[in-house]
Amino acid sequence: APPKSGFGVYTGRKRNSLTPRSTLFPCPGCQRDIDLGERGINGLFRNFTLETIVERYRQAARAAIAIMCDFCKPPPQESTKSCMDCSASYCNECFKIHHPWGTVKAQHEYVGPTTNFRPKILMCPEHEMERVNMYCEICRRPVCHLCKLGGCHANHRVTTMSTAYKTLKEKLSKDIEYLISKESQVKAHITQLDLLLKETECNSERAKEEACQSFEKLSHVLEEKKSAALRAIEASKNLRLEKLQTQAEEYQGLLENNGLVGYAQEVLKETDPSCFVQTAKQLHVRIQKATESLKTFRPAAETTFEDFVLDIAKQEEILGDLSFLSNGLEIPEINEEQSRMYDKALISWECPGKTDSADIYVLEYHKLNREEESAAWQEIEVCSKSTVIPDLDDDSSYAFRVRGYKGSICSPWSREVILRTPPAPVFRFLFDDKCGYNSEHLLVNPRRTSVESRAGFPLLLGSERMQVGCYTTLDYIIGDTGIAKGKHFWAFHVEAYSYLVKVGVVSSNKIQKLFHNTHDVTSPRYEQDSGHDSGSEDAFFDSSQPFTLVTLGMKKFFIPTIPAAPKDPASRILPLPSCLGICLDCDKGKVGFYDAGSMKCLYECEVDCSGIMYPAFALMGGAAVHLEEAVTAKYGENHDDI
Repeated sequence: APPKSGFGVYTGRKRNSLTPRSTLFPCPGCQRDIDLGERGINGLFRNFTLETIVERYRQAARAAIAIMCDFCKPPPQESTKSCMDCSASYCNECFKIHHPWGTVKAQHEYVGPTTNFRPKILMCPEHEMERVNMYCEICRRPVCHLCKLGGCHANHRVTTMSTAYKTLKEKLSKDIEYLISKESQVKAHITQLDLLLKETECNSERAKEEACQSFEKLSHVLEEKKSAALRAIEASKNLRLEKLQTQAEEYQGLLENNGLVGYAQEVLKETDPSCFVQTAKQLHVRIQKATESLKTFRPAAETTFEDFVLDIAKQEEILGDLSFLSNGLEIPEINEEQSRMYDKALISWECPGKTDSADIYVLEYHKLNREEESAAWQEIEVCSKSTVIPDLDDDSSYAFRVRGYKGSICSPWSREVILRTPPAPVFRFLFDDKCGYNSEHLLVNPRRTSVESRAGFPLLLGSERMQVGCYTTLDYIIGDTGIAKGKHFWAFHVEAYSYLVKVGVVSSNKIQKLFHNTHDVTSPRYEQDSGHDSGSEDAFFDSSQPFTLVTLGMKKFFIPTIPAAPKDPASRILPLPSCLGICLDCDKGKVGFYDAGSMKCLYECEVDCSGIMYPAFALMGGAAVHLEEAVTAKYGENHDDI
């Protein structure tokens, strides 16, 4: 079976915030993401319906345990009723005393003895003094009139509480009636599931037995190999010991009065020449050999057993990948075109046969670190063919691989794919449709994530007033959020048909320089410009300028003309990436332009970051720019300057 893993609580981000301001977690009832916000659990509704249901079962469970009166003198009497307005329990006598006829308390609502006192009116958790009287159809929750007038539900579609009550009750009643009418079908499914449970138990025991037999076979093979290896080592040891022992005995004979030397000493005592010569000739040969052996001493055998060290690296790797037979299960392949790294990693894969042959998939990934050659793989169990991985380190490369599981079998691992994260945290913003926005030439979509230049009659009619220079026909638009410090990254797509697009950053004190004919002078981001426009494109790439723009168009990326740039014009023209990224480092005063697919830096220069910096875009002719969408998080309701 595949390894088990789960998803933890994740931290959400509100738009235009670089640090988490709130915590998102899935609601156990509806599985929607809930934002606790600054008020924490106090900002949530109490589920009084669920509390009432729980109280019914509690009363049934403690039927034998009486609820005592809260006002009797010791010893207290058993209560007979509870007042929902007073949130207290009474016996008959105490209830008459505290709720006399003819008074307001006589009109209080009372029920049987209980400890669950729910308020009669549901109040708004955001505006504690207001009762909820409307239902937000977008957020699917009750709201008060202040939430609708100026709160977070101002632009949402709402309905009256009575209408929502009637509609939801009708839907719930129909669904319950349908389920009740299918009771026989449900029972049949339960019977089938019971059979499947028993069959699963039997099949799992059979699979365990087969697995044990397989491992016993492997263990038997290993035991045989182990015995053979130990026998070989023992035989080699005995042979070496025998050789060394013989050599030691030979050298022992070279000692005085021992062995060969002792025998030679006795031979020297022989006085008969003929007998001495007969014996001394052979003895002299032996003495010479012993002398030569002594001069060139070398042990008769090696003491190390390096030749008997087992190389099990390959076998260990094979055993590490030991798994059940794939039985034709297709090997998944990670789709690098659909996978992307942005604020989170989105990894997608597919099977070559385009069939969903696996039940679940296990995705493994690890960070490529030169210092740690064998980093541990982290794994995620996924039921679909894609998953989102949060909390990856910036400016880092990660390796990914995936395998499929179907029942008790699994496929081999896919080919490893290496992807790189952005060089800095992702900065989120929308197009500003107020500050200097030219609605005659530019069109921003309702979500403010795309801008398109409309090269129509206004441009043709305005051509009569064109002067020398390229900026008179450029229409500028900036991001609605500025950056004051830190290092940030954002990405966008430029349509292939775009004729001319300029992208980069601009300082707050030079915004007016971009908008020569600014109409929105009331924008809070609009400031009077004390400088002058030189009209020179080279000024945009001077390190002393508080703005930097590069030119894109006709599917090309043009490296700006600077002293360090190549002199050959062709070498300054690069293919336009499908997704372009910008990295602004306010602390170092640098801005870089990246291929957001490979996270490769195409061009980097210095920029003056003394003011608040804004993403800037300029379009001319037919052109369009689309901001890169966050992988999972949605833009919030509010945005502020960072």
